[in-house]
Amino acid sequence: MNKLEKTLLKILSGSSDEDISFSELYSMLKYLGFEERIKGSHHIFFKDGIEEILNIQLKKSKAKPYQVKQVRNIILKYRIRGE
Repeated sequence: MNKLEKTLLKILSGSSDEDISFSELYSMLKYLGFEERIKGSHHIFFKDGIEEILNIQLKKSKAKPYQVKQVRNIILKYRIRGE
């Protein structure tokens, strides 16, 4: 199991949202095929076929827990798989 698969399992489990690093979440979104634009400290991710836009920010090298939850909900709602 590679690092991205471990990160995906960690995100999907929902048991450690506060322990996901920003770089792990960022890499996961890129792996899942999301495109990015940056506006200040906001990294805004979007993908064709997905209504929602994901906005993630760095918080002391960690992703914000509510943003990890949003990513998990999108992955589950749209059944997104890595590309």
